[in-house]
Amino acid sequence: MELHDVWFVLIAVLWIGYFFLEGFDFGVGVLTRTLARDRRERRVLINTIGPVWDGNEVWLLTAGGATFAAFPDWYATLFSGFYLPLLLILVCLIVRGVAFEYRAKRPEEKWQTNWERAIFWTSLLPAFLWGVAFANIVRGVAIDAEKEYTGGLLDLLNPYALLGGATTLALFTFHGAVFTALKTVGDIRVRARALAVRVGLLTAALAVAFLGWTQLDRGDTATLAALAVAALALLAAVRAIAAGREGWSFTLSGVTVVAAVAMLFLALYPNVMPSTLDPAWSLTVTNSASSPYTLTIMTWLAALATPLVLLYQGWTYWVFRKRIGTQHIADPADTAPDTPNPEPETTRT
Repeated sequence: MELHDVWFVLIAVLWIGYFFLEGFDFGVGVLTRTLARDRRERRVLINTIGPVWDGNEVWLLTAGGATFAAFPDWYATLFSGFYLPLLLILVCLIVRGVAFEYRAKRPEEKWQTNWERAIFWTSLLPAFLWGVAFANIVRGVAIDAEKEYTGGLLDLLNPYALLGGATTLALFTFHGAVFTALKTVGDIRVRARALAVRVGLLTAALAVAFLGWTQLDRGDTATLAALAVAALALLAAVRAIAAGREGWSFTLSGVTVVAAVAMLFLALYPNVMPSTLDPAWSLTVTNSASSPYTLTIMTWLAALATPLVLLYQGWTYWVFRKRIGTQHIADPADTAPDTPNPEPETTRT
């Protein structure tokens, strides 16, 4: 296996890790307006991901940086052709981070409610747009002989891509509902289980349609195996959450995310961005890669840094592993206006 093939696999792993981790916190963000009934329950949901959401985004930064360094032509064509959708995702991620940090800076209800609405929308939109973007990457876009995207924004909003966006939004919401049931206690935990079952069944229908379409269009034996794993894991996750086995359900929903994203990359390889104008103009792992010298240096750096990042992030999840509920959230009326509301030791606002 050549170094450019190795880096294609590593970039796929980074995107899989990002969607596995950021997927459930996008889902929790969506649940702040669909599951939570009041401000206190919204604070419970936000506090389940408070200590980890920023660490989850490290995977995105690393995936983008690795693509830039390992496949500069892929990076250039992708970010120029998908400029508006990716810009909207970037703006959402910036506003989302600000919302997490500024929501509790003032005690006024209107202030906090506005930031909570921002968390909802900036979780929902990226969850949908990432699916649209990756569906277009796999399907192929109008790339000319100069490796430039010649299409427009409306070309990206085709039925296959919109189905991909709906699938990732539903899958991440299900993943987040299972995570909420795993991390909470009391009535919100019970309602999260019930919602996860309903969303899981919808996700199964969308995922079968989207991944089945992908299989028919670009599939082979490897992608069929990944599709089977994703489908079986998703159905098992729904059954597990219905039985109240949150840990198993979260593991299985994670397997669903991993298998589904892996299937997309398997369907893509050896291309990195197929051309719908002429297959000869497609970007591949060979014609868009950096020099072997660059890839060699990157490989050594990745081998040194990756274990440290994994250890640190694993330690973070271990420290903040306890469940929380509304009983851990102080009533604003019981707290002085100039004093931050106390939070449990395992969470942060």
